[in-house]
Amino acid sequence: MSIAPTHRARPGREAPSPEISISLIDSLYKDGLTFLVGTIFVVGPAFITFWKTGEILLLGCALAIALVGGARGLLMYLYCCRRSTITTLDAATRWEHLYLAGATVTHVLLGMWCYIAFSQTSDSFVHLASFSMTILYGVGIFGRNFANPRFVIVQIFCIVAPMTAALLLYGNPYYWSFAGFFSLCFLGIKFIADRLRRILFDLATASRDMALLANRFNAALNNMPHGLCMFDADGHIVVANRRLSQLIELPSGELKGWTLHRLLKTTSVEAGLISDVDVQKLIDRLHAKLYGADDAELVVETRNDRAFEFTPQNMDNGGWVLLVEDVTERKAAEAEKDRLARFDTLTGLPNRAVLREQMQRALSECRPDNMCAVHFIDLDQFKQVNDTLGHSRGDMLLEAVANRLINATRDARVTARFGGDEFVVLQAPITSLDQGESLAQCILTSLGGTYDLDGHKVVATASLGIAIAQSKIDPDQFLRNADMALYRAKSEGRATWRWFEPSMEARAQARRTLELDIRHALEAEAFELHYQPLFNLKTGRVLTCEALLRWPHPDRGMVPPSQFIPVAEEMGVIVEIGKQVLQKACLECLRWPEATAVAVNLSPVQFSRSNVPAVVRDVLEETNLSAGRLEVEITESTLLQDTIKTRNDLFQLENLGVKISLDDFGTAYSSLSYLHNYPFHKVKIDQSFLRGLGDEVRRVTLLRGMTRLSAQLGLHVVVEGVETEEQLQLLASDDSIDEVQGYLLGRPMPASEVRKLLHAPALRRRWSAPLQKEVA
Repeated sequence: MSIAPTHRARPGREAPSPEISISLIDSLYKDGLTFLVGTIFVVGPAFITFWKTGEILLLGCALAIALVGGARGLLMYLYCCRRSTITTLDAATRWEHLYLAGATVTHVLLGMWCYIAFSQTSDSFVHLASFSMTILYGVGIFGRNFANPRFVIVQIFCIVAPMTAALLLYGNPYYWSFAGFFSLCFLGIKFIADRLRRILFDLATASRDMALLANRFNAALNNMPHGLCMFDADGHIVVANRRLSQLIELPSGELKGWTLHRLLKTTSVEAGLISDVDVQKLIDRLHAKLYGADDAELVVETRNDRAFEFTPQNMDNGGWVLLVEDVTERKAAEAEKDRLARFDTLTGLPNRAVLREQMQRALSECRPDNMCAVHFIDLDQFKQVNDTLGHSRGDMLLEAVANRLINATRDARVTARFGGDEFVVLQAPITSLDQGESLAQCILTSLGGTYDLDGHKVVATASLGIAIAQSKIDPDQFLRNADMALYRAKSEGRATWRWFEPSMEARAQARRTLELDIRHALEAEAFELHYQPLFNLKTGRVLTCEALLRWPHPDRGMVPPSQFIPVAEEMGVIVEIGKQVLQKACLECLRWPEATAVAVNLSPVQFSRSNVPAVVRDVLEETNLSAGRLEVEITESTLLQDTIKTRNDLFQLENLGVKISLDDFGTAYSSLSYLHNYPFHKVKIDQSFLRGLGDEVRRVTLLRGMTRLSAQLGLHVVVEGVETEEQLQLLASDDSIDEVQGYLLGRPMPASEVRKLLHAPALRRRWSAPLQKEVA
């Protein structure tokens, strides 16, 4: 008969896993001592029945049972020896079949012993011995062989069939009735075996699941990035992972049963990481956190520069869990983040946030005998270093300045980088103004001098403004006061220092009001253009009018350009104002005779902050003015900044057909290379060369040299500032001069008046009469 292997399952039931099936097969070969006792228990009575009756068949049964039992014992021994090599279900199933064959043969022999006892003898003792021993041995089926349900049935059949046949064939009716009850008894054995099998299956499944869960828990526990240990209700460790030992440098070994005090004392005090007092404080805080009395983060810093965070958590069974995390890197990152938030990354100096905190504290303690001084420092001409040597060397200069500043201000409360090339020093407390002046002079002396920037020698200076506080003042106002003093120092020659004075605040307020009014005027397009004609010396005709910006202020009246244009340039709004001027001038020029052009001044700021050729092109397209009727006037200062870009812009303007004039020539560097390298059409000699011409021969010689050289270069020459008849007579005698401009011939006038001039022949003759007279 074929016996199904243990791993097969009944329909509707889940098939056991290979691990469980192998464990059920293991149960067949376990407890060899019990098997030996059972075999002796049967073999002994079998030989006794032979000895008492002399029946040779009984001897054969006894010998056969003994031989089979020995073979089965040897099989159990071999299985135990080879158990480690039995790792697959197929291999285990082969051993199961061997066991089933031996057990089946044993039960067949026991059934035959009973049948022979009843059929060949009439000895009641033999009947009792064989029957009782077989029943007792058969009862062991559910104790050992329950693992395979079919196997149990086969064994019961092998015993019950011969015994029932013996009772029915060689007994009386009482034996027959007993045979029926006897069958029911073995049926009960079968049910008990089934129950035991289910119990064992469930136990094996639970054991497997628990082992799997335990392995997973152990793997998860020991692969955690944090150290962890669990304490029972009595305060002893029941579980601890390896990471805990690694983190706090525990000696290798089992931690189970340790108390918290022993754990910390062994790792911290004996290892010299923290003191015994700190351990007790740590324990007290852990208990406080467990009872909810302390919600703060619990971080302990050890003497080997490590930081550990301890987090306790209660459990439902009265125990608790302790989580230990190495937060050294996190704390270092937090410290670095705080440093970056409070200190300048380039120079390492405190930033504005730290400065403000220190100022608030110092100012809160201010009084006449305990004053505060703030020094606002700015490097002179720092932009030139960036523009000529690059920003990397500009950064090197800032670092070097910061180092010198630290050495010069060791007694100051805080030395901070305010931004860009600005630094602030808070000096507190001081008792006299002399202390502030002394530190200011020391700072300027230290910062001034030569710097070596990656092989480049740079000479730098600084300007400084000082504000003093004798009582509590708003920190922002305190800084503004020092900044206003700095502005005064820079405006008075740089490389010096100035005290803040109350009058500076009034001037600063006036400046802020002016800036606000300029913005309002720009938005309302309140700026106006006046036009001053340029007269041709030979014909007396006006071929060009220069557009000059005017600002009729509702309260201040007509504001001079010298007051608001520099402010507009510093604000950057000169770009928008310049575009408005260009649009208005081009529209006005359309109302003049076609031979008349308009000249518009362009600020250096417009070249640095906007695309001048694009703006001019767009305006010409919008107004439909011919490019040949537009002249742009620039000063020499425009050529000093970003010469490549400026040169490209000027050539683009020339390509558009716009004429370019060099205004106020001779007032700056007066480099003759400008006349050769840039696409100028016209040169306007500054009016300063006309002053005192009648008294100084050298001035006349210089003027004529400039005009003749320009004319020889093919440039149209204009002289500005003609205010007297003598000046006009002198200029008219010079053939190299083409046009003149000045109050003698025509002051700047509104657009309506210049239109009358250009369109009225009689009026034009009156204006040109002095010129024609000189020419004649």
